[in-house]
Amino acid sequence: MWIRFTQLPFFFQLFGVASLAMILPSAHALSVENFAQARSFFYTGTLGLFLLSMIALAASNRKLDETGVQQLASLALGFFVLPLYFAIPEYDAIRTTYFINAYIDMVSAFTTTGFVVFDPDRLSDTLHLWRALVAWLGGALIWLAAVAILAPLNLGGFEVASSNRIHQTHFLTTAERRMFLQRNFSALFPLYLGLTFVLWIALALSGIPGFESLIFAMSVLSTSGISAAKTMSDFGSNWLAEFIIILFLFLAISRGFIARKRSSAGITSFPTKMEFRIARVVILGSVILISARQIMQILCDQNTLFGIETLRMIWGNLFTVTSFLTTHGWTSSFWAPAQIWSGYSVPGILFLGLVLVGGGVATTSGGIKLLRVYALYANAVQEMDRLVHPSSIGQTRSVPQTELRSKAYIAWIFFMLFLISLAGVTLILSATGLTFESAFVGAISALSTTGPLNEMVFGEPFDFSSLGWPAKLTLAFAMVLGKLEVLVLLALFTSETWRG
Repeated sequence: MWIRFTQLPFFFQLFGVASLAMILPSAHALSVENFAQARSFFYTGTLGLFLLSMIALAASNRKLDETGVQQLASLALGFFVLPLYFAIPEYDAIRTTYFINAYIDMVSAFTTTGFVVFDPDRLSDTLHLWRALVAWLGGALIWLAAVAILAPLNLGGFEVASSNRIHQTHFLTTAERRMFLQRNFSALFPLYLGLTFVLWIALALSGIPGFESLIFAMSVLSTSGISAAKTMSDFGSNWLAEFIIILFLFLAISRGFIARKRSSAGITSFPTKMEFRIARVVILGSVILISARQIMQILCDQNTLFGIETLRMIWGNLFTVTSFLTTHGWTSSFWAPAQIWSGYSVPGILFLGLVLVGGGVATTSGGIKLLRVYALYANAVQEMDRLVHPSSIGQTRSVPQTELRSKAYIAWIFFMLFLISLAGVTLILSATGLTFESAFVGAISALSTTGPLNEMVFGEPFDFSSLGWPAKLTLAFAMVLGKLEVLVLLALFTSETWRG
């Protein structure tokens, strides 16, 4: 049966994993004697496994092989369809809501966006665990798909990271693609699971209760920003927990060494150092800018400058900036007190720019991605150098000029498509009755998969209760578009991808 499962199309494999995942919330609900929710998750998962078994049995006499474009279509279909399946037990548990709200909540979780659709006090601990688990699975899917599906097709940021030409894909047979997918799953998923377990134990040892530590660990690894009824600030000023979290957030800045090691599909150069370098510039530049403005305000108010409060203020800035750059979206427990103490409120537009930049290629973060920003920057520097020395011939930091120009060209295309998508989503949301400011921030939140952004800008979560179904479906599409990236969806309609 396991052999038949591994030979099914990728979408049905995802469906099988989703069905098995419902065992965990069912067991949790059973442990707290919430038998209604335990039955809901158990029955939904069991029916899903039964349906998958029937599909495998019906296809037992057929050879099902997937090409690269079919794997890509299965990935896109999974992000649109699987949340419908995820939403069934949540809708049955809440009861006093519309199904579309549960669907939006599951899309938000699976795309690691982390919108707050329901009031946290309205959900049980089992549903909080389910939301975090769905987001964690979505992060694991991106880890796997980036290396095993997008890299051979030269998509998902690999068109900039790879040494291959922009339109060059890796022509693998269907059997090679299946083996490549299984080999990367066997290598990456245990690593992802192990990192989550280590973070869970570390957070528990730092003083956070075990259940909340598990939710936080899954949220950090998936950069979803999902938390239970309690947030980080509810546990006081925990320096150690925030330090541990920021260490694991660096996995969303660059995971190039893993991608380079696992990808045998021709990815010969992956500039991991460049991602760290530009992230360091963005983070330190933002922290220095914010801290300098706060110190100026403190001096104007004639408050005490040097002391523990100043260190807390700088740390709060560092943690919060790093969190939003990786599109995670948590604020430090020192963030709000530091703004009150300094007398300066940091403008939310700064964080709009941070989430638009985003994290690294082949990570769970969203945004435009650091390597694309670096490609545009490096090409701009090269063009300015050519203006000064028009007859020069050479290369920039071991990158030939023609290759750098081609990488910047595709990065610029993605940047323009991202802006067009942002404008389109904003216009549609505005047409449904939202103010321009709310529509603009909501569109950035969805496309960058940073749900907590609205609370940072406006001081409160996005109000889904005031939205109609057209706005909700628009946000759902924007979240999937932001997670898969517009180039990936457009690749489904290009001849190069179909030949790959």
